[in-house]
Amino acid sequence: MAVGKVIIKDKVRKEWIDYNGHMNDAEYVRVFSWGVDRFMKLIGIDDTFREENGYTIFTMESHVCYLAEMKLDEPLEVHLSMLDYDAKRAHVFYELYGADGKRAATSEQMLMGMDQITGRPAPFPDTIAANVKELAAKHTPEKKPHEAGRVIGIRRNK
Repeated sequence: MAVGKVIIKDKVRKEWIDYNGHMNDAEYVRVFSWGVDRFMKLIGIDDTFREENGYTIFTMESHVCYLAEMKLDEPLEVHLSMLDYDAKRAHVFYELYGADGKRAATSEQMLMGMDQITGRPAPFPDTIAANVKELAAKHTPEKKPHEAGRVIGIRRNK
Protein backbone atom coordinates (compact mmCIF):
# COMPACT_ATOMS: atom_id res chain seq x y z
CA MET A 1 0.00 0.00 0.00
CA ALA A 2 1.27 3.44 -0.90
CA VAL A 3 2.49 5.63 1.97
CA GLY A 4 4.33 8.43 0.17
CA LYS A 5 3.08 11.75 -1.10
CA VAL A 6 1.45 11.59 -4.55
CA ILE A 7 3.52 13.91 -6.74
CA ILE A 8 2.60 12.87 -10.31
CA LYS A 9 -0.62 11.73 -11.95
CA ASP A 10 -0.44 10.92 -15.66
CA LYS A 11 -0.88 8.02 -18.08
CA VAL A 12 1.34 5.84 -20.23
CA ARG A 13 1.83 7.61 -23.56
CA LYS A 14 1.95 5.98 -27.00
CA GLU A 15 5.56 7.06 -27.62
CA TRP A 16 6.62 5.24 -24.43
CA ILE A 17 5.53 1.82 -25.72
CA ASP A 18 8.31 -0.41 -27.04
CA TYR A 19 8.52 -3.48 -29.30
CA ASN A 20 7.40 -5.69 -26.38
CA GLY A 21 4.07 -3.86 -26.20
CA HIS A 22 4.66 -2.25 -22.83
CA MET A 23 6.29 0.87 -21.36
CA ASN A 24 10.00 0.96 -22.22
CA ASP A 25 12.43 0.81 -19.30
CA ALA A 26 13.86 4.24 -20.16
CA GLU A 27 10.40 5.77 -19.77
CA TYR A 28 10.13 4.51 -16.19
CA VAL A 29 13.38 6.41 -15.54
CA ARG A 30 11.93 9.50 -17.30
CA VAL A 31 8.90 9.45 -14.99
CA PHE A 32 11.15 9.11 -11.93
CA SER A 33 13.26 12.02 -13.24
CA TRP A 34 10.07 14.09 -13.32
CA GLY A 35 9.73 13.00 -9.69
CA VAL A 36 13.03 14.69 -8.88
CA ASP A 37 11.74 17.88 -10.53
CA ARG A 38 8.57 17.68 -8.40
CA PHE A 39 10.62 17.05 -5.27
CA MET A 40 12.68 20.17 -5.97
CA LYS A 41 9.54 22.26 -6.39
CA LEU A 42 8.06 20.81 -3.18
CA ILE A 43 11.08 21.96 -1.19
CA GLY A 44 11.20 25.37 -2.89
CA ILE A 45 13.76 24.96 -5.66
CA ASP A 46 12.02 26.29 -8.75
CA ASP A 47 13.42 28.16 -11.79
CA THR A 48 13.39 31.51 -9.98
CA PHE A 49 15.12 30.10 -6.90
CA ARG A 50 17.82 28.47 -9.06
CA GLU A 51 18.45 31.69 -10.99
CA GLU A 52 18.51 33.94 -7.94
CA ASN A 53 20.55 31.63 -5.69
CA GLY A 54 22.73 29.63 -8.07
CA TYR A 55 21.62 26.47 -6.25
CA THR A 56 20.13 23.23 -7.52
CA ILE A 57 19.98 19.49 -6.88
CA PHE A 58 21.81 16.75 -8.76
CA THR A 59 21.01 13.05 -8.77
CA MET A 60 24.10 11.25 -7.47
CA GLU A 61 22.86 7.67 -7.57
CA SER A 62 19.72 5.86 -8.66
CA HIS A 63 18.47 2.28 -8.42
CA VAL A 64 15.32 1.24 -10.31
CA CYS A 65 13.39 -1.97 -9.71
CA TYR A 66 10.92 -2.99 -12.42
CA LEU A 67 8.05 -4.88 -10.83
CA ALA A 68 5.20 -4.98 -13.38
CA GLU A 69 4.42 -4.01 -16.96
CA MET A 70 2.70 -0.73 -17.74
CA LYS A 71 0.47 -0.67 -20.84
CA LEU A 72 -0.68 2.02 -23.27
CA ASP A 73 -2.99 4.65 -21.70
CA GLU A 74 -2.73 3.02 -18.27
CA PRO A 75 -3.11 5.62 -15.52
CA LEU A 76 -0.04 6.13 -13.36
CA GLU A 77 0.88 7.78 -10.09
CA VAL A 78 4.27 8.45 -8.58
CA HIS A 79 4.56 8.55 -4.80
CA LEU A 80 7.49 10.11 -2.93
CA SER A 81 8.86 9.01 0.43
CA MET A 82 11.86 10.38 2.29
CA LEU A 83 14.21 7.71 3.61
CA ASP A 84 16.79 10.07 5.11
CA TYR A 85 18.43 13.47 4.72
CA ASP A 86 21.28 15.55 6.04
CA ALA A 87 22.58 19.09 5.50
CA LYS A 88 23.06 18.66 1.74
CA ARG A 89 21.63 15.28 0.73
CA ALA A 90 18.20 13.73 0.43
CA HIS A 91 17.73 9.95 0.21
CA VAL A 92 14.39 9.60 -1.54
CA PHE A 93 12.24 6.69 -2.66
CA TYR A 94 9.72 6.80 -5.49
CA GLU A 95 7.01 4.26 -6.22
CA LEU A 96 5.23 4.04 -9.58
CA TYR A 97 1.69 2.73 -9.41
CA GLY A 98 -0.48 1.67 -12.33
CA ALA A 99 -4.13 0.75 -12.72
CA ASP A 100 -5.95 -0.65 -9.68
CA GLY A 101 -3.05 0.18 -7.35
CA LYS A 102 -0.56 -2.08 -9.17
CA ARG A 103 2.95 -1.32 -7.88
CA ALA A 104 4.92 -1.25 -11.14
CA ALA A 105 8.37 0.11 -10.24
CA THR A 106 10.47 1.80 -7.57
CA SER A 107 13.40 4.20 -7.72
CA GLU A 108 15.71 4.82 -4.79
CA GLN A 109 17.81 7.96 -5.27
CA MET A 110 20.49 9.95 -3.52
CA LEU A 111 20.11 13.64 -4.32
CA MET A 112 22.75 16.27 -3.54
CA GLY A 113 22.44 20.02 -3.12
CA MET A 114 24.81 21.81 -5.51
CA ASP A 115 26.27 25.30 -5.75
CA GLN A 116 25.90 26.03 -9.47
CA ILE A 117 28.68 28.63 -9.44
CA THR A 118 31.41 26.38 -7.99
CA GLY A 119 29.93 23.11 -9.27
CA ARG A 120 30.50 21.63 -5.80
CA PRO A 121 28.15 20.10 -3.23
CA ALA A 122 26.69 22.65 -0.83
CA PRO A 123 24.33 22.56 2.17
CA PHE A 124 20.66 23.27 1.60
CA PRO A 125 19.85 26.96 2.10
CA ASP A 126 17.92 27.49 5.37
CA THR A 127 14.45 27.70 3.79
CA ILE A 128 15.10 24.60 1.68
CA ALA A 129 16.48 22.70 4.68
CA ALA A 130 13.34 23.54 6.66
CA ASN A 131 11.15 22.28 3.79
CA VAL A 132 13.15 19.04 3.51
CA LYS A 133 12.75 18.50 7.25
CA GLU A 134 8.99 19.11 7.04
CA LEU A 135 8.59 16.77 4.05
CA ALA A 136 10.54 14.07 5.89
CA ALA A 137 8.40 14.49 9.01
CA LYS A 138 5.26 13.83 6.95
CA HIS A 139 6.49 11.26 4.42
CA THR A 140 9.13 8.99 5.97
CA PRO A 141 7.90 5.39 6.12
CA GLU A 142 8.03 3.58 9.44
CA LYS A 143 9.70 0.63 7.75
CA LYS A 144 12.27 0.86 4.94
CA PRO A 145 10.79 -0.37 1.63
CA HIS A 146 11.91 -3.85 0.56
CA GLU A 147 13.65 -2.51 -2.56
CA ALA A 148 15.64 0.18 -0.72
CA GLY A 149 19.32 -0.52 -0.15
CA ARG A 150 19.44 -3.53 -2.43
CA VAL A 151 22.65 -4.63 -4.08
CA ILE A 152 22.75 -5.97 -7.62
CA GLY A 153 24.51 -9.29 -8.02
CA ILE A 154 24.16 -12.94 -8.90
CA ARG A 155 23.79 -15.12 -5.85
CA ARG A 156 26.10 -18.11 -5.98
CA ASN A 157 25.80 -21.30 -3.99
CA LYS A 158 29.17 -22.11 -2.45
